[in-house]
Amino acid sequence: MEYMGNQKYWDDKFAKRGDQRLHPEKSLVDHLPYFKKGSVLDLACGDGRNTLFLLEHHFNVTGVDFSREALNRLEKLAHANNYPVHTQQIDLGDPDSLKDIGVFDNIVINHFRLNKAQLAAIDDHLSAGGILFVCGFGHKHKEEDSVRQEDLIQPTDFDGLQKSMTLLNYTETEDENGFFVTYLFQKNEAGGSGGA
Repeated sequence: MEYMGNQKYWDDKFAKRGDQRLHPEKSLVDHLPYFKKGSVLDLACGDGRNTLFLLEHHFNVTGVDFSREALNRLEKLAHANNYPVHTQQIDLGDPDSLKDIGVFDNIVINHFRLNKAQLAAIDDHLSAGGILFVCGFGHKHKEEDSVRQEDLIQPTDFDGLQKSMTLLNYTETEDENGFFVTYLFQKNEAGGSGGA
């Protein structure tokens, strides 16, 4: 699997990172009031900048990443703060990687693009009324060495969610680092209907 570098690239990057933890994604902080109390699945969590923020806010968080070094670092930072965290090393490039992941009250996908089949089935892993937060480089971002066209979040990525989820918020931001999008969906209550 390759996304903005391969597994060795990320293992090396996280192994060399110091003890300083990174700030959570600003868009996640801004959208936290929408989150359903309970559990969070943080996909492609890296070394846990968002996981740690969510743990601070009393969510039960499972962090998933393909880098063992990232998860080791997350576990170390969580332990230092007495936060209970669950981690799983999973390569999200495997089409069946989420098959047995379970059901959560919220799912965070930050700076990672799931394939369309995984995204179309993501509601299977959300409780009724649960929140799906997706943020990252968007469709208008200029291609560069570390971010390929196939890594950019496209509006059509979410076509399969329209029957089971409602789009609560969509934002675009652009700065010196590029063009970013945030999507916030809520899973419809059983028997409800809605659309993006």
